[in-house]
Amino acid sequence: MKVLAIDTSNYPLGIAIIDEEKVIGEYVTNVKKNHSIRVMPAIEMLLKDCDLTPNDLTKIVVAQGPGSYTGVRIGVTIAKTLSWTLKIPLVGVSSLEILAAAVGRYFPGGVSPLFDARRGQIYTGLYQYENGKIKTVEKDQILQSKDWAKQLTNLSQPVLFVGNDIPLHKEIIVEEMGEQAKFAELTELNPRPSELAFLGMHREGEEVHTFVPNYIRLAEAETKWIEANQAKDSN
Repeated sequence: MKVLAIDTSNYPLGIAIIDEEKVIGEYVTNVKKNHSIRVMPAIEMLLKDCDLTPNDLTKIVVAQGPGSYTGVRIGVTIAKTLSWTLKIPLVGVSSLEILAAAVGRYFPGGVSPLFDARRGQIYTGLYQYENGKIKTVEKDQILQSKDWAKQLTNLSQPVLFVGNDIPLHKEIIVEEMGEQAKFAELTELNPRPSELAFLGMHREGEEVHTFVPNYIRLAEAETKWIEANQAKDSN
Protein backbone atom coordinates (compact mmCIF):
# COMPACT_ATOMS: atom_id res chain seq x y z
CA MET A 1 0.00 0.00 0.00
CA LYS A 2 1.32 3.43 -1.01
CA VAL A 3 -0.51 6.43 0.40
CA LEU A 4 -0.29 10.02 -0.85
CA ALA A 5 -1.06 12.68 1.76
CA ILE A 6 -1.92 16.30 0.93
CA ASP A 7 -2.16 19.19 3.41
CA THR A 8 -2.82 22.72 2.18
CA SER A 9 -5.17 23.72 4.99
CA ASN A 10 -2.92 26.54 6.29
CA TYR A 11 0.31 28.32 5.30
CA PRO A 12 2.39 25.13 5.41
CA LEU A 13 2.18 23.02 2.27
CA GLY A 14 2.78 19.35 2.96
CA ILE A 15 2.98 16.34 0.67
CA ALA A 16 4.05 12.84 1.73
CA ILE A 17 4.16 9.32 0.35
CA ILE A 18 4.31 6.36 2.70
CA ASP A 19 3.88 2.63 2.70
CA GLU A 20 2.98 0.49 5.70
CA GLU A 21 6.53 0.41 6.99
CA LYS A 22 8.20 3.71 6.19
CA VAL A 23 7.99 7.29 5.02
CA ILE A 24 9.10 7.11 1.40
CA GLY A 25 9.19 10.85 0.81
CA GLU A 26 8.01 14.09 2.41
CA TYR A 27 7.87 17.72 1.27
CA VAL A 28 7.03 20.64 3.58
CA THR A 29 7.22 24.41 3.14
CA ASN A 30 5.92 27.15 5.44
CA VAL A 31 5.71 30.25 3.28
CA LYS A 32 2.88 32.57 2.29
CA LYS A 33 2.52 31.47 -1.33
CA ASN A 34 -0.40 30.40 -3.48
CA HIS A 35 -0.98 26.69 -2.87
CA SER A 36 -3.11 26.34 -6.00
CA ILE A 37 -0.12 26.66 -8.34
CA ARG A 38 2.32 24.70 -6.17
CA VAL A 39 0.54 21.54 -5.08
CA MET A 40 0.54 19.53 -8.31
CA PRO A 41 4.19 20.36 -9.13
CA ALA A 42 5.11 19.31 -5.58
CA ILE A 43 3.24 16.01 -5.97
CA GLU A 44 4.83 15.36 -9.37
CA MET A 45 8.30 16.16 -8.02
CA LEU A 46 7.89 13.89 -5.00
CA LEU A 47 6.59 11.00 -7.09
CA LYS A 48 9.52 11.39 -9.49
CA ASP A 49 12.10 11.59 -6.70
CA CYS A 50 10.62 8.43 -5.14
CA ASP A 51 10.64 6.58 -8.51
CA LEU A 52 6.85 6.26 -8.43
CA THR A 53 4.00 7.06 -10.79
CA PRO A 54 0.40 8.03 -9.91
CA ASN A 55 -0.69 4.49 -10.77
CA ASP A 56 1.48 3.15 -7.92
CA LEU A 57 -0.71 4.96 -5.37
CA THR A 58 -3.40 3.02 -3.49
CA LYS A 59 -5.02 5.74 -1.35
CA ILE A 60 -5.28 9.53 -1.07
CA VAL A 61 -5.44 11.14 2.38
CA VAL A 62 -6.17 14.85 2.71
CA ALA A 63 -6.31 17.42 5.51
CA GLN A 64 -10.03 18.18 5.61
CA GLY A 65 -9.96 21.32 7.76
CA PRO A 66 -10.46 23.46 9.67
CA GLY A 67 -8.06 26.17 8.56
CA SER A 68 -7.82 28.62 5.70
CA TYR A 69 -11.00 28.36 3.61
CA THR A 70 -9.11 28.69 0.35
CA GLY A 71 -6.32 26.39 1.47
CA VAL A 72 -8.64 23.63 2.67
CA ARG A 73 -10.70 23.86 -0.53
CA ILE A 74 -7.59 23.57 -2.74
CA GLY A 75 -6.35 20.42 -1.02
CA VAL A 76 -9.76 18.76 -0.95
CA THR A 77 -10.41 19.53 -4.62
CA ILE A 78 -7.08 18.10 -5.74
CA ALA A 79 -7.49 15.03 -3.52
CA LYS A 80 -10.98 14.35 -4.88
CA THR A 81 -9.77 14.74 -8.46
CA LEU A 82 -6.87 12.33 -7.94
CA SER A 83 -9.07 9.82 -6.13
CA TRP A 84 -11.67 9.88 -8.89
CA THR A 85 -9.15 9.77 -11.73
CA LEU A 86 -7.02 6.98 -10.24
CA LYS A 87 -10.06 5.13 -8.87
CA ILE A 88 -8.54 4.78 -5.40
CA PRO A 89 -10.03 5.52 -1.94
CA LEU A 90 -10.14 9.02 -0.45
CA VAL A 91 -9.87 9.69 3.29
CA GLY A 92 -10.17 12.99 5.15
CA VAL A 93 -8.44 13.73 8.46
CA SER A 94 -8.85 16.72 10.77
CA SER A 95 -6.14 19.31 10.18
CA LEU A 96 -5.92 19.74 13.96
CA GLU A 97 -5.56 16.02 14.60
CA ILE A 98 -2.48 15.96 12.34
CA LEU A 99 -0.70 18.45 14.61
CA ALA A 100 -1.72 16.62 17.77
CA ALA A 101 -0.61 13.24 16.43
CA ALA A 102 2.95 14.39 15.86
CA VAL A 103 3.64 15.67 19.38
CA GLY A 104 1.31 13.74 21.68
CA ARG A 105 2.74 10.22 21.71
CA TYR A 106 5.01 10.73 24.69
CA PHE A 107 3.22 13.58 26.44
CA PRO A 108 1.43 12.68 29.70
CA GLY A 109 -1.60 14.86 29.16
CA GLY A 110 -3.90 16.41 26.60
CA VAL A 111 -2.78 18.06 23.37
CA SER A 112 -4.46 21.21 22.08
CA PRO A 113 -3.52 22.01 18.48
CA LEU A 114 -4.63 25.45 17.36
CA PHE A 115 -4.99 27.72 14.35
CA ASP A 116 -5.78 31.41 14.60
CA ALA A 117 -9.36 32.21 13.52
CA ARG A 118 -9.10 36.01 13.94
CA ARG A 119 -10.82 38.34 16.41
CA GLY A 120 -9.31 36.48 19.36
CA GLN A 121 -10.73 33.16 18.23
CA ILE A 122 -8.98 29.86 17.55
CA TYR A 123 -9.78 26.60 15.86
CA THR A 124 -8.87 23.92 18.36
CA GLY A 125 -9.76 20.62 19.97
CA LEU A 126 -8.31 18.33 22.61
CA TYR A 127 -6.57 15.05 21.84
CA GLN A 128 -4.76 12.41 23.86
CA TYR A 129 -2.99 9.16 23.17
CA GLU A 130 -4.41 6.00 24.72
CA ASN A 131 -2.75 2.63 24.19
CA GLY A 132 -0.72 4.00 21.32
CA LYS A 133 -3.67 5.51 19.46
CA ILE A 134 -4.78 9.12 19.31
CA LYS A 135 -8.25 9.84 20.69
CA THR A 136 -10.49 12.89 20.48
CA VAL A 137 -11.27 14.24 23.96
CA GLU A 138 -12.97 17.47 22.82
CA LYS A 139 -14.13 17.76 19.21
CA ASP A 140 -12.76 20.43 16.86
CA GLN A 141 -14.40 23.78 17.45
CA ILE A 142 -14.01 27.54 17.18
CA LEU A 143 -14.07 29.79 20.24
CA GLN A 144 -12.21 32.59 22.02
CA SER A 145 -8.74 31.49 23.12
CA LYS A 146 -9.41 32.96 26.57
CA ASP A 147 -12.57 30.84 26.98
CA TRP A 148 -10.74 27.72 25.81
CA ALA A 149 -7.89 28.26 28.27
CA LYS A 150 -10.36 28.74 31.13
CA GLN A 151 -12.12 25.52 30.16
CA LEU A 152 -8.87 23.58 30.17
CA THR A 153 -8.04 24.64 33.72
CA ASN A 154 -10.70 22.14 34.84
CA LEU A 155 -8.43 19.30 33.73
CA SER A 156 -6.19 17.64 36.29
CA GLN A 157 -3.31 17.31 33.85
CA PRO A 158 -0.98 19.47 31.77
CA VAL A 159 -1.97 20.53 28.26
CA LEU A 160 0.48 20.77 25.37
CA PHE A 161 -0.28 23.48 22.80
CA VAL A 162 1.00 23.12 19.25
CA GLY A 163 0.70 25.17 16.07
CA ASN A 164 2.38 28.03 14.24
CA ASP A 165 -0.18 30.52 15.58
CA ILE A 166 0.70 29.97 19.25
CA PRO A 167 2.52 33.33 19.55
CA LEU A 168 -0.77 35.14 18.81
CA HIS A 169 -2.49 33.55 21.82
CA LYS A 170 0.30 32.43 24.18
CA GLU A 171 0.02 35.39 26.55
CA ILE A 172 -3.70 34.81 27.11
CA ILE A 173 -3.22 31.07 27.55
CA VAL A 174 -0.45 31.49 30.13
CA GLU A 175 -2.46 34.15 31.95
CA GLU A 176 -5.32 31.70 32.45
CA MET A 177 -3.44 28.41 32.85
CA GLY A 178 -0.03 29.23 34.25
CA GLU A 179 2.32 26.26 34.38
CA GLN A 180 -0.44 23.86 33.37
CA ALA A 181 0.12 25.08 29.81
CA LYS A 182 3.05 23.58 27.92
CA PHE A 183 4.16 24.57 24.43
CA ALA A 184 5.65 22.52 21.62
CA GLU A 185 9.13 23.32 20.33
CA LEU A 186 9.66 25.41 17.21
CA THR A 187 10.58 22.36 15.12
CA GLU A 188 7.26 20.69 16.05
CA LEU A 189 4.89 23.47 14.97
CA ASN A 190 4.45 22.55 11.30
CA PRO A 191 1.95 19.78 10.55
CA ARG A 192 3.68 16.68 9.18
CA PRO A 193 2.08 15.20 6.06
CA SER A 194 3.61 11.82 6.90
CA GLU A 195 1.55 11.82 10.12
CA LEU A 196 -1.51 12.65 8.02
CA ALA A 197 -0.77 9.69 5.77
CA PHE A 198 -0.40 7.23 8.67
CA LEU A 199 -3.55 8.55 10.35
CA GLY A 200 -5.59 7.88 7.24
CA MET A 201 -3.89 4.74 5.99
CA HIS A 202 -6.30 2.26 7.57
CA ARG A 203 -9.41 4.42 7.76
CA GLU A 204 -12.31 3.59 5.49
CA GLY A 205 -12.55 5.49 2.23
CA GLU A 206 -15.30 8.08 1.78
CA GLU A 207 -17.70 8.82 -1.07
CA VAL A 208 -15.77 11.11 -3.39
CA HIS A 209 -18.72 13.11 -4.74
CA THR A 210 -20.16 13.97 -1.32
CA PHE A 211 -16.80 14.58 0.39
CA VAL A 212 -16.56 18.21 1.54
CA PRO A 213 -14.18 20.35 3.61
CA ASN A 214 -14.80 20.80 7.32
CA TYR A 215 -14.74 24.56 7.72
CA ILE A 216 -16.48 24.47 11.16
CA ARG A 217 -17.97 27.87 10.35
CA LEU A 218 -19.13 29.64 7.19
CA ALA A 219 -16.63 31.71 5.28
CA GLU A 220 -16.94 35.44 6.02
CA ALA A 221 -18.24 36.17 2.51
CA GLU A 222 -20.94 33.52 2.88
CA THR A 223 -21.95 34.89 6.29
CA LYS A 224 -22.29 38.41 4.93
CA TRP A 225 -24.34 37.15 1.97
CA ILE A 226 -26.75 35.29 4.30
CA GLU A 227 -27.08 38.32 6.59
CA ALA A 228 -27.74 40.63 3.62
CA ASN A 229 -30.43 38.32 2.22
CA GLN A 230 -32.06 37.91 5.62
CA ALA A 231 -32.21 41.70 5.88
CA LYS A 232 -33.87 41.90 2.45
CA ASP A 233 -36.45 39.26 3.42
CA SER A 234 -37.35 41.17 6.58
CA ASN A 235 -38.05 44.41 4.65
